Amino acid sequence: MEYPSRLIENAVQAFASLPGIGKKTALRLVVHLLQEEEGTTRQISEAIFRMRTEIRYCSQCGNVSDDVLCSICEDPGRDQGLVCVVENFRDILAIENTGQYRGVYHILGGLISPLDGIGPEKLKIAELLQRLNAGTVKEVMMALNPTIEGDTTLFYLSRKLSAYPVEVTTLARGVAFGGELEFVDEVTLARSIQSRRPYENYMSGQK
Repeated sequence: MEYPSRLIENAVQAFASLPGIGKKTALRLVVHLLQEEEGTTRQISEAIFRMRTEIRYCSQCGNVSDDVLCSICEDPGRDQGLVCVVENFRDILAIENTGQYRGVYHILGGLISPLDGIGPEKLKIAELLQRLNAGTVKEVMMALNPTIEGDTTLFYLSRKLSAYPVEVTTLARGVAFGGELEFVDEVTLARSIQSRRPYENYMSGQK
């Protein structure tokens, strides 16, 4: 496609570089911005720039935050004795949308995947164990994607956590194997949280 302006072409390419946005959608966004007031375009660009440069990560759980601690960790109504282990902050958004969880979180920052060169040392496992050393955590709920990488990480973590006096649970199998939490409907995910079970039962295939 030929564009009437190099500036428009550059803007289209910038939008099209984002996941899920093709060049047709990118062009519609660019045309829309051209028709908006200049102040609107500046507001959008400034919001994106500030998000990228000023965003922080919670010192306790690793969630995206505006301050040292995220709003979840700071919430006095949260059960600090229940920690939900997830891969990334998108999984936190999915779980929070169910309204069925009142504990806190711990973000690993990935899953063990030898084929991709991701070993346990690249995940925030040491930080999780450090939280357990405080002695306030009673249950660790594993909410990792039901994939080969997720199960590998589950197995590794279960062996590490066996040295601590905590109950280790996993989501019930309402989430299909091979799926990702952020794409699971809220009802299914909520039921999986409510019906979580001991990790030993998960490994043995018991309900």
